[in-house]
Amino acid sequence: MDKVGRGNSGPVGTASPDDQPRRLRLLSYNIQTGIASSSYHHYLTHSWRHVLPCPQRRDNLDRIANLVRHFDIVGLQEADAGSMRSGYINLIEYLANRADFPNWYDQTNRNFGMFAQHSMGLLSRMRASEVSEHRLPGPIPGRGALMASYGSGKEKLILLLLHLALGRRARHRQLGFIADIVREFPNVIIMGDLNCRSESPELTHLISRAGLREPAHDLHTFPSWRPNKNIDHILVTPSILVENVSVLNYPLSDHLPIAMEVSLPASLDTVSGHHLARWDQHPVLAAVS
Repeated sequence: MDKVGRGNSGPVGTASPDDQPRRLRLLSYNIQTGIASSSYHHYLTHSWRHVLPCPQRRDNLDRIANLVRHFDIVGLQEADAGSMRSGYINLIEYLANRADFPNWYDQTNRNFGMFAQHSMGLLSRMRASEVSEHRLPGPIPGRGALMASYGSGKEKLILLLLHLALGRRARHRQLGFIADIVREFPNVIIMGDLNCRSESPELTHLISRAGLREPAHDLHTFPSWRPNKNIDHILVTPSILVENVSVLNYPLSDHLPIAMEVSLPASLDTVSGHHLARWDQHPVLAAVS
């Protein structure tokens, strides 16, 4: 298990009583390295954008930044840590800066040097007390889990970001590995592109084994231009109250983002001087929910 700790961070402190209950606005988004696909034929005609830089990528990333700035914790999949195709820009760092996130953490899962650095990452308003990365099992290396802890002790909040394999057998092994990590913690959030539907055997097994729940089923996120598959998910433990969940109609990738607002247990000490607002206090979120 490797340690990661990129990004600017402020001190971790104690939440005031005024923050009770603490609410978090969560977003999970597969950003397709900033490529805006709106049709199946773009996988062919835009395929060069996966290996070469293009001016449209920066504009699309800025639109993504304008969306994610309304959230407290954002999990991003299919990013790039800084290669030729991204103009040698770390996309997680770029979005953190553009959206004014003080803390960001990334994990490079497949490093092809100057040609591509497949990564994923977290943007966070609060500083994580610990961030670590895990390499997931599978026949083809290159899948990982980014784990952030907020607070301390067994009651701390555990947040896991995932982008799972395409094959069912590999996903089953990967989710079994994740279940072993999180099952001992009472406050857990798992988000990401899991590449499987809610009713899939592997996801059902994870939910049962790790004591999780999926508050809303059949939220279709893929493909963004005609969504008919629910393969992006946010899962939580029963201790976390879900107040709102929806897919947002922002087709800036071949996936749509999934958003959730939750209330944290009062026992959690995760917020330092950060007042978390309700969903309906943000016109952008209220309009798309």
